[in-house]
Amino acid sequence: MSVVSIRKALETAVNAMTPALSTAFENAAFTPPAASTPYQQVNILFAQPENTEYGSRHRELGYMQIKLMYPLQAGTGTIAARAELIRSTFYRGASFVADGVTVIIEKTPEIPPGAVDGDRFAIPVKVRFFSNV
Repeated sequence: MSVVSIRKALETAVNAMTPALSTAFENAAFTPPAASTPYQQVNILFAQPENTEYGSRHRELGYMQIKLMYPLQAGTGTIAARAELIRSTFYRGASFVADGVTVIIEKTPEIPPGAVDGDRFAIPVKVRFFSNV
């Protein structure tokens, strides 16, 4: 159940960000808004768990990618501000809890260069995390 709780903790934190932004979560119903309206896509990618001792205890590792999808030809100021909001919400050392499982943000989120993605300009923000379960 640890991966379910980790996903819940991170998705709850994304939903709590203000201002709110329409969000496409994995395998959930979502209709993208008009091309003039921004939204974000959230994917949580788990890496191979670390086993530092024998037994059932381990460390879950991974990253959450929040792909910001903004209108084309509207400049980068608004999308960069949203990326900075993600960085300030998921700062290094921040923790989020769901069902007794604590998720800790391992590093300052990465903001790589943006690119055109269909009818949007997209910047994927990577939020690296771990959880000792």
